Amino acid sequence: MPSYPHRTTREDLRVPLPDGTELYARLWRPATDTPVPVVLEYSTGRLTDWTATEDARRHPWFAGHGHAAVRVDARGHGNSGGLPPTAASADRLVEDGVDLVHWLADRPWCNGRIGLLGTGAAGALALRIAARVPDAVRAVVTACPDGPHRLGGAVLAADAHTRSTAHLADAARPPDPLYVGDDWRAQWLARLDALEPPLADWLAAPAAPAPAAAVPTLAVAGWSDPSAAAVLALAERSTAAVPVRAVLGPWPHGLPDEFLPEALRWYDHWLRDVDTGAPATPALRSWLGTRWSADDPWPSPGVRAVHYGLDGPLRAAGTASEDRWVRVRSPQHTGLNAGAYVPHGRPADRPPDQREEDGRSVCFDSRPLPEPLELHGSPALTLHPDPLSGGALVAARLCAVAPDGTSTLLTRGVLTLPVDPADPADPDPVLALAPVGATVPPGHRLRLTLSSTYWPWLWPDADPDGFAVDPSRSALSLPVHDPATSTDAAPFRSPTLPLPPPLHLTEPLTARPERVTVHDIGRREWRTELSPATDGTRTHPDGLVRAEHTVTAYRVLTATPLSAQARTDRTLRLERPALGWDITVHTRTELRCDATHLHAHTQLRAEEAGNVVFAKEWHQRIRRDGG
Repeated sequence: MPSYPHRTTREDLRVPLPDGTELYARLWRPATDTPVPVVLEYSTGRLTDWTATEDARRHPWFAGHGHAAVRVDARGHGNSGGLPPTAASADRLVEDGVDLVHWLADRPWCNGRIGLLGTGAAGALALRIAARVPDAVRAVVTACPDGPHRLGGAVLAADAHTRSTAHLADAARPPDPLYVGDDWRAQWLARLDALEPPLADWLAAPAAPAPAAAVPTLAVAGWSDPSAAAVLALAERSTAAVPVRAVLGPWPHGLPDEFLPEALRWYDHWLRDVDTGAPATPALRSWLGTRWSADDPWPSPGVRAVHYGLDGPLRAAGTASEDRWVRVRSPQHTGLNAGAYVPHGRPADRPPDQREEDGRSVCFDSRPLPEPLELHGSPALTLHPDPLSGGALVAARLCAVAPDGTSTLLTRGVLTLPVDPADPADPDPVLALAPVGATVPPGHRLRLTLSSTYWPWLWPDADPDGFAVDPSRSALSLPVHDPATSTDAAPFRSPTLPLPPPLHLTEPLTARPERVTVHDIGRREWRTELSPATDGTRTHPDGLVRAEHTVTAYRVLTATPLSAQARTDRTLRLERPALGWDITVHTRTELRCDATHLHAHTQLRAEEAGNVVFAKEWHQRIRRDGG
């Protein structure tokens, strides 16, 4: 254990809620009689296995620096009591979080001030809880707060059903008898009976607004994470009363270790009244490919919109100048080299050289850049489509093309064109590309590509005819950053964290590739299969043996959009050999589509010692338009 200002203690607790349900919690706190603030991480993860390694590194570090750090399993998850909330009771997580905050604030070892910490769905949940109890919650640190399950009006294929399968499997895991005793089986069977796959509710929900901050908030994400736009939106709404500071870096999904000292500065200032200078930090610090930039305020006056017309600075090769319309009709496997929708830092998550994708798209290229170009913010593409293209899917990518032809993805975006022909007086539709922070070297060209499909990120449009645009009335607006208007920010450094508990990993003897693509030429079919590198068997220090195996597969016929299919299989096994406890959970989600609906078939099977104790299937018909 590294040396910190405070010696720490650890204990497990049960937090009573007003309805009698008890939440399972783990508390690390400084060994002192003086009340201290609390840093609370509350999520649907399982603190005794799934998040145990990270919890044991980060929370003792916060405790060693003067904060009580509490990690709590949500209702119906891990070793907490109650049933997992359904769509009809989704606000239950927020209500429980509010009650949890009040309970912690009343502890004799707490000074009444709470800071919330969360990543992904828990990061968005922290913002919602803080809005309900701003008197007790004095600060939030949110990493990669969750985003929508639709993108530009199109339905996600790459993330939604995979997450739904994982969500169902994780919620179906039983409480651990080592921590809850003999009552684990009754709790498990009740939990299984209450489960519902969340996919249909996720996709039917209207697009949620970007999360807002109600208390001083520090937000972080990687530029390639889908939450980057939400982090920028938080920074844009910063006020003197509710300050927000944001950081966007070269990180995958999650809370980077390098960010923890910043989180500690934030908590020390707002929870302990220590003048750390945290509010004086710039509104946005971001990695731009070659340097860390500090911009204050955000949006920065040093970022200006530079417009590139699609018939001038950007031009499609081979397009005759007298042609008004450029037709975009892509093969259905366009998008196979998109990379992961949510990057977790695995090698196969990164989008590879985009030349194959460029060849399946219509490309508009610039001349070689005479000097470096810093991009910092959210590009926007204004399109003038053919009125007959209503309802079509438009996928746009912005790439940097090196002198040797290598095409590197910078950002991308999606738009579903209005179904009804627009009134001539209506403005042309605008496609918002994801935020980008990058420096394009001199000698490189900018390339904007348009395609009419982006599989397997998005479900293909039922009409394979694509769309047409008028380049003379279409333009790309880029956020160009003047380096002279910002200062260089100091790089982030990882703190010295405690060593994680010893975890023995047994990898499969025949490990599957993380991503493999097969082209069946005779069938004109493309298949992609993904298997995360996290698969394997882990033996925890307390004797728990945990095994995972996940495979996600996609298929589509080159010229047949309604042939698209997706499937995810997930198997989890938990064993305690010393107790004779052996649990296996299998979940599967299969999806196919027609012109108006997605058809989901979800299966759940739970076994104890090889015997099936629960099995259920769901057949759901989900409108593609979200109605």
